[in-house]
Amino acid sequence: MTTFDFLASEFPEIHAEATKAARAALPDPRTSCFYARRVVELSVKWAFAHDPSLTPPYNDTVNALLHDPGFKRLAGDQVFRFARDVQKRGNRAVHESAPMTQRDAIASISALFEFTYWFARTYNRGEKPPADLTFDPRALPVPQPSAAKTVGQLKELEIALEESELARTRALAELADQARLEAELAELRAQVAAAKLRADETPDAHDYTEAETRDFFIDLLLGEAGWALSDTRDREFEVSGMPDGKQGFVDYVLWGEDGKPLALVEAKRTRRDARAGQQQAKLYADCLEAQFGQRPVIFTTNGYEHWMWDDVSYPPRLVQGFYTRDELALLIQRRTSKHSLAETEIDADIAGRHYQTQSLRRIGEHFEVDRQRKALLVMATGAGKTRTVIALADLLIRANWAKRVLFLADRTALVTQAVNAFKEHLPDSSPVNLVKERDDDGRVYVCTYPTMMNLINAPANGERRFGVGYFDLVVIDEAHRSVFKKYRAIFEYFDALLVGLTATPLDEIDRNTYRLFDLEPGVPTHAYELETAVGDGFLVPPRAISVPLKFQRQGIRYDDLTAEEQEEWDELDWDEDDPDPPDAVKAEAINKWLFNADTVDRVLETLMTSGVKVAGGDRLGKTIVFAKNQAHAKFIAQRFDINYPHLRGKFAAVITSEVEQNETLIEQFSMKDHDPHIAISVDMLDTGIDVPEVV
Repeated sequence: MTTFDFLASEFPEIHAEATKAARAALPDPRTSCFYARRVVELSVKWAFAHDPSLTPPYNDTVNALLHDPGFKRLAGDQVFRFARDVQKRGNRAVHESAPMTQRDAIASISALFEFTYWFARTYNRGEKPPADLTFDPRALPVPQPSAAKTVGQLKELEIALEESELARTRALAELADQARLEAELAELRAQVAAAKLRADETPDAHDYTEAETRDFFIDLLLGEAGWALSDTRDREFEVSGMPDGKQGFVDYVLWGEDGKPLALVEAKRTRRDARAGQQQAKLYADCLEAQFGQRPVIFTTNGYEHWMWDDVSYPPRLVQGFYTRDELALLIQRRTSKHSLAETEIDADIAGRHYQTQSLRRIGEHFEVDRQRKALLVMATGAGKTRTVIALADLLIRANWAKRVLFLADRTALVTQAVNAFKEHLPDSSPVNLVKERDDDGRVYVCTYPTMMNLINAPANGERRFGVGYFDLVVIDEAHRSVFKKYRAIFEYFDALLVGLTATPLDEIDRNTYRLFDLEPGVPTHAYELETAVGDGFLVPPRAISVPLKFQRQGIRYDDLTAEEQEEWDELDWDEDDPDPPDAVKAEAINKWLFNADTVDRVLETLMTSGVKVAGGDRLGKTIVFAKNQAHAKFIAQRFDINYPHLRGKFAAVITSEVEQNETLIEQFSMKDHDPHIAISVDMLDTGIDVPEVV
């Protein structure tokens, strides 16, 4: 018997694809998720083709079919959720390059099992699958050596299968005996309607039991956290002293090396709220504390959702998995060993300005007194956000609130910059650049969002290097960028204190920085903004120099140009969708595709003559020029070299994401007396870059 045998007699094609998904689960998770999604697609399309109660929606994509109100009513919320889970994992397998794990595949097969069980129970004309049929991951085939398919190969396979189905559909449509086919289809629909009626007469008693939740989902997550469970003391541990006078049985107890309980896990059915067992788990914790003299951390879970309750310190909170033994031991040890943040001295050599000290004290109060775990620091560019957060990391480490810190940035250049800052101001933290040194260990880890996503998704030997409790503090640099959709999962994954740094928080409906940190709109944890910093004398206000450029202010009209200029206008490459040259270009569109040499020359001349000078007035100070796009940046550099050939092409350089070795250029630009002195940028130097020499 195999996992999907209940499909074989009446749905051989669906059974064959489901079997492919099951066989690939352990050796090739990506392919497994692909075939699981295909099973859902075939099943849903079969239902719409043969179930007279379903009316096809506006199109026949699986997404439209799944979300059809008639189908959702028929399947119910739970089955719909299973189908969506399979579909989402399948989409990731085909369209995203991030690794797919065995856990992904097993979860997908488990959800597919539940969906196809419902499908067979609803539509089997003959024998229905038994109610006590359950999914057992141990029945999945042992992996045999094979070449795992890539994203590209799966995309090609997807296209080939779609073309094959279209060809088969056309062939059926072209058959001469169309009337016979329609009669057979009508008879089949009548049989399906009768099968559905028979299924409706018997209540669906199929469900995961607590034991199955435990054996599959929870054991898998505990294994990823390094817990090698035994059936003796770790499961169904008997405790006495319950209020009703009866014995209690704790689903799991996670033990420390000293034989004392570090945590307990209370498991509930997947359909139940994970928090339903919270009071029962608390009573178990009371019993364990009375017996062993140590209060364990409480986890409640239904296999999908997990809640952690360290009721000595915090209310229950949603987490993405379980802590390791060392992490739990440290959590319990900190109950008595961590120091007051308010009484721990701040290192003034790292961040000694009054507003930096105020920021650190306010964040400390937010964590310690308010019992909040997320903080947002709004600080003007140039006021020292990085040094402030380095001082915060130092404060938390010395007060025993933090052992390991993760600093996240959205660009490799910012990661390099942050690593250098930690090395300078907190060298004992042994900062690790995870973009370049993925296997190194330290106390401070600095990383980009995509790299961290890959590291989270790639467990080694069944265990995750970075589990949910690995970091005690996560810092988001430039918290107004890149954090709202694609990479938000990182902050939800790690169960850590969270601090965001930004000079420009967003307060928009779908991009709200404050909401990300559980704060009221417009009310950060602490703020030190530009106007205040200028008033205090720490920053200087911008000084504007007006350059009267007609094109920049008024745009350009074709009729106002000379004959020579009109000829040049006609030869330009305009919009691909509308190749005809326009009659005019508005001011805001200048430099998008129309670059005027005279305009650029006049701006550069103003910069070179009126810009702030250094080296005794002999040289322009470090300067950033912001261009409209890549082509505009290259054009500015070209005009600079034409106008100032004696500087030998070294004084000004384009520094954008498209330029190879751009990190080297940034390092050279950061050096006081080193070329280049003008950086022409589009997307790399607009936020977060720390070059104090820039004037």
